[in-house]
Parts: sequence; structure tokens; C-alpha cells
Amino acid sequence: MDLEKERASMVEHQLRRRGIGDSRVLAAMGEVPREAFVPEAEKRYAYVDGALPLSHGQTISQPLMVAMSVEALRLQGDETVLEIGAGSGYQAAILSKLAKKVYAIEIIPDLVANARRVLDSLGIDNVEIICADGRKGWPEGAPYDGIVVAAAAEEVPPALVEQLKEGGRLVVPVGGRWGQALQASRKRHGKLETEELCRCVFVPLVHGS
Repeated sequence: MDLEKERASMVEHQLRRRGIGDSRVLAAMGEVPREAFVPEAEKRYAYVDGALPLSHGQTISQPLMVAMSVEALRLQGDETVLEIGAGSGYQAAILSKLAKKVYAIEIIPDLVANARRVLDSLGIDNVEIICADGRKGWPEGAPYDGIVVAAAAEEVPPALVEQLKEGGRLVVPVGGRWGQALQASRKRHGKLETEELCRCVFVPLVHGS
């Protein structure tokens, strides 16, 4: 298997031809090896057009969903970004190429350990993976230029709105277990102005105790 060729094909056919136009996002998706973040048994499927299973009932999102989410943040390179639901660490790795600093929250300790290991192996040093309840955000790094949530929420957690900078962008799938709307919002005068990007299906945001 030529995974580099498959990655290039993924960028062209799954992303560019389906509307992803940000050249920085496309370059990041073409650079980060998705196969490093999937379980050994799934590596041959690393560039399929869909989500893949992780442990603990979690998933690594479809490449198109990752690209659409990070593109909607409209990053220029000097921002501080918060990711909720880090999972495998793949989206955090993409964000590492697009922002100055990334805080990535994951509530499942095994996934935190694995994500840290993979990011370290790739030499990515501007991502901090934190084991915590994502619904509470991460006040220590706030305020954030962008926040992206990689798990479904019934409603946008208020802490995330509070920790978002004025003018910052928030991307989150909102809805029930079997279907959500991927929403992109901008914070103006303390409130969110929201548009729907597409329908989607994400695993639910895991609640802490």
C-alpha cells in the first residue's frame, strides 16, 4: 500500500472536489499521516471516505468532516484554538499546522495517552492534550480564537461560549444521537451568530461525573 499516494488522492477526491477550498487546510490534510492515528487493524482503511472505530466506542472522524470543521474556523496561523473531544489526536494534529497553539480536551484516559504518544512520535509540540470534561472547556488557556467540538452536543455548552474571544469562531455538531447539524458560529457582542454547514453524525460528547 502506498499510503502517501492514498493521502494525496483523499485530499483531491474527498476534499478539494467536494468544496474544501482553503489551501492551508488542504496542505495540512495532505501532510498529517492519518494512518498513525488509527488502530493497527484499521490502518489499511486509513484513507477511506468515512469514520473509523477507536477504542471505548469512539471514532476518528471522516476526513471531510475534519476538513470542513477546521476550515470553518478560518485560521491564519497565529491563533490559540481549543478542541473538545480529541479522540485519536488526528484533528489536533491538523490544527497544529494551522494555529499557533492547540489545547485538546479528551475525557478518556487511554485515548489521551495514545494521542500524546502519536503526537510526540510525529514531533508535534504545539498541542497540549488534556484529560478533562470537554463541556467545561479549558479556562486556563482562554480566551480562544477558535473552538472546535468533535462530538455531538444537545446544545452548545455555555462554558465554550464564555471562553471564546469576541469575534472568535466556534464549530460544533448540535443534535441528538443519530443526527446533528454541524454549526459554525461567530461570537458578536457576547452572543453566537450561527450558520448550518451540513447534516452529520458524530458520537455523543461524553459527560464527566
